[in-house]
Amino acid sequence: MPLKTRILKFIPQNNIAILILLFAQTFMVAQEVIAVDSTGVARENPLVVTAGVAKEIDSILPFKRFKAEGVSAVIGGYVVLDSDIDKSYLEFQQNGVSVEEVTRCELLGKLMEDKLYLHQAEQDSIIISDAEINPQVDQLVEYMVGQLGSEEKVVSYYRKDNLLQLKNDLLKAKREIELAKRMQAKVVENIEVTPEEVSVFFNSIPEDERPVFSAEVEVAQIVVEPKVSKEATQAVIDRLNELREDIVEGGSSFATKAVLYSKDGAASRGGLLPSMRRGDPYAKEFKDVAFSLLEGEVSEPFSTEFGFHILKIDKIRGQEIDVRHIILFPELTNAAIEKANDRIKKIRSSIVNDSITFDRAARLYSDDATTRNDGGQLVNPSNLDTRFDLTKMDPTLSAQVYNLAQGEVSQIFVDQDRTGKKTFKFLTLTNRYEEHPADFVKDYEKIKSLALRQKQIKTIEQWQEKKIKDTYVNVNQDYKECDFASNWVKQ
Repeated sequence: MPLKTRILKFIPQNNIAILILLFAQTFMVAQEVIAVDSTGVARENPLVVTAGVAKEIDSILPFKRFKAEGVSAVIGGYVVLDSDIDKSYLEFQQNGVSVEEVTRCELLGKLMEDKLYLHQAEQDSIIISDAEINPQVDQLVEYMVGQLGSEEKVVSYYRKDNLLQLKNDLLKAKREIELAKRMQAKVVENIEVTPEEVSVFFNSIPEDERPVFSAEVEVAQIVVEPKVSKEATQAVIDRLNELREDIVEGGSSFATKAVLYSKDGAASRGGLLPSMRRGDPYAKEFKDVAFSLLEGEVSEPFSTEFGFHILKIDKIRGQEIDVRHIILFPELTNAAIEKANDRIKKIRSSIVNDSITFDRAARLYSDDATTRNDGGQLVNPSNLDTRFDLTKMDPTLSAQVYNLAQGEVSQIFVDQDRTGKKTFKFLTLTNRYEEHPADFVKDYEKIKSLALRQKQIKTIEQWQEKKIKDTYVNVNQDYKECDFASNWVKQ
């Protein structure tokens, strides 16, 4: 009797490569580009050719034979091993996904889908450079070192010969994850839904089966930032000029100076910010300076909302540049901190005493330029809406507003951003929406998102069916009876 499988293709990709290493020391050994039949005999894939030889477009070609063990399936030039299915169980458990009712057939189907994305990414010449992945790998290694105590312990724990081998394995794993994500994104990049489609989607759901949306809130803030003295600002500029002189005139290494003195996470990799483009989410002033420099040139000190910088351009590749930077922050005096604290207390008191509305106080007195002109109203970065799902809010923010009534003002608290800069804040709840069944008018944007997701799923399913027909696929005899969501056995 066929084993029925559910669709697992839309469980999010695991984008933390450390989970891939936790239970498998051989997972990231380079994939052999082979195909295997149900007898366990593998055949060489002719798609892998030497440099300078044109790549064949048709991936269904004859193969040479040689022996391989434990192969569950072959998709184009990629192999799924039995051990990969075992490791998938462990990865899902680590991500909090229940596996009690997940079958090996379902996991094999999910792994084959991932390999299909990788195979098609090759056909479509989607490339991810080392420069894009290396910073993520470096951050991951830093995290692991922080957890285990030293590089030597990390290398030993993962049974690698050295740190370079570990990084290379992580680099390969991360690249495959990103390639699969980009291929899937490419498939659905032009998919849109019309208002008519949203209406049809909503009305097709039986009333007693419509989704229930969690409690949501709209939040506004007033921020007061301690003012840095002119003396502290000048001291930072002078220090950056000293570092620049050592680099430009004295021949010192910019990367070494960044490691020793820069005050952000890029310091550990010599201040490197690789593959920067004009559309990337860096401060405008930062990009303006970066894209005005020549290769090898070091900037004068300049400021952004995050601090004071100097930059060096390592490499220019068309519209893409590799930048190194050093960032420093002026020191705050106790007097400046006390002055800011007194100021925000007076603002809050005026609101509580009804001397001024929260909206007007935010527009007049808040130091946060991104929210001030909207009366302090916060925008949810995940969907650019003003509503926040209470169950998914940032824990720090949620703790401040969870028990507030609509219109009530929170206590003052100190917030610290990723650069270490501290500010004083208080919040108010401008609206609260209790948990409720989906309402077409009130929840249109959420319903539209669900309709779009359904259309994307159908598009991906259609794309998969077409690509499976055009790709060499061989499923081991042990899994031929699985009732896959896609036609992997090409019946």
